[in-house]
Amino acid sequence: MRGEDGLFEIEPVEVKRTPGRPAAVDKTFRTFDPHQVLLLPPSLDDWLPEGHLARFVADLVDEVLDLSPILADYTEKRGYPPYDPRLMVRLLIYGYTTGVRSSRAIERKCSDDVAFRFLAADQTPDFRSIARFRRRHLDALADLFTQSLHLATKLGMVKMGRVALDGTKLEANASKHKAMSYGRLIDKEEQVEAEIAALEAKAAALLADAEATDEAEDATFGVDGKDMDLPAELDRREKRLARLQAARAQIEAEAADKARRHAEDKERRRRQRTGTNDQQAVIDAGEAAAAKARPKPKAQANFTDPDSRIMKNSDGAYIQAYNAQAVVDEALQVITAADVMTNASDALNYTTMLDQSAQNTGRHPKQALVDAGYCSETNLEAARERQLACGTDTFMATGRLGHDEQVQPAPRGRIPKDATLKERMARKLRTKPGRKAYSRRKAIVEPVFGQITTCQNGRQLLLRGEDGARGEWRLLAACHNLRKIFRHAGTAGIAALAG
Repeated sequence: MRGEDGLFEIEPVEVKRTPGRPAAVDKTFRTFDPHQVLLLPPSLDDWLPEGHLARFVADLVDEVLDLSPILADYTEKRGYPPYDPRLMVRLLIYGYTTGVRSSRAIERKCSDDVAFRFLAADQTPDFRSIARFRRRHLDALADLFTQSLHLATKLGMVKMGRVALDGTKLEANASKHKAMSYGRLIDKEEQVEAEIAALEAKAAALLADAEATDEAEDATFGVDGKDMDLPAELDRREKRLARLQAARAQIEAEAADKARRHAEDKERRRRQRTGTNDQQAVIDAGEAAAAKARPKPKAQANFTDPDSRIMKNSDGAYIQAYNAQAVVDEALQVITAADVMTNASDALNYTTMLDQSAQNTGRHPKQALVDAGYCSETNLEAARERQLACGTDTFMATGRLGHDEQVQPAPRGRIPKDATLKERMARKLRTKPGRKAYSRRKAIVEPVFGQITTCQNGRQLLLRGEDGARGEWRLLAACHNLRKIFRHAGTAGIAALAG
């Protein structure tokens, strides 16, 4: 085909039409060309709307948070350049805030999710780099909890008028089917020792036969094998025996430590009643009890995560777990103290958690609300001393109410002089001020656990060991506080803190 002037050839072009049903009218649509090449590089600043959580995290990491403990850990100049710590902290904070905690999931998000690509400046660190960074700098990442609390305090979000203390069971990264009881450990240890003895006798016979000819030796141990090598089956059983013995030693040490603490506490109270103060006698009583202590046959140890324990959760199910503790301020549900325990009972954590809260904030609360799990003679005595020393008025439930059971009003008249601490606390909670104050406990702390479980996908821990569990729980608590700061102050609050 020739043009109108016949000077050049024109090839026919087929007009592309949009497939599907044609428009009812001759309508002009906005330009849409998925294959259009950008003439200029895209700006990361155009990827997200103003006020997005990812922008808040970026400003927080770049301008407010102190990352010097992480940076100080890089002392070697040689080697391939690592990812910028700011990038990794951005990804971990945003991931733990939005429920994306797995290192593999974060790696996928850096390719698929606009917010993660914005925070990573379009880089894609692999999951091994993310996991190694988290494990290497876990203590510094856990310290972000204290930094988040200080930021919330500067913004006036922490009042310390009334706090609630509670615990929740977090699933460990281990199966409860990988645990073994103390009684079964002893039986299994004897069985493996007998198997090792039989295999050693068999190995000795093989070695004697191998000395006759080189061919027999090569057939038994391989061409490059040595006459002192043990068969693989024997080596495997010896390693298994070592794990069994370590688990047994752990259970025995825990039983001795528990007996020691109980005996020391009992002897200390006895000395106080008699008016004597002999610390050496307290220590001797503890050592004597520890020497006689024997674990219960059903006491268990887990081979995957030896620090975790079988615990009963709120649904009544028994899981391999850690006991996560938190103190929450009433004003805006900011967490003021966070820790992880290997003991399923909450009673051991009353004093330590309130002390940690006071240390983190620099103030003691006016009121502390705790449930019946913390009620013990020791804690009731500590609550009375805390009120005298710090002015903290504790409301501690002395028992659980049945379904639809109502709290009875306090009896009229004076409190009997011979009333025990438990009876006095129960009477205190039945007064109008006591019922009004304690009714706030669930509304303060329970939503926090719910938000961490659902919004942050924090039902199960990813890191193993008590130190790993504690670091990850505090990182979850830090991200909870940062989300509260974002909701309360937004990027304007970050600008004020940075200024």
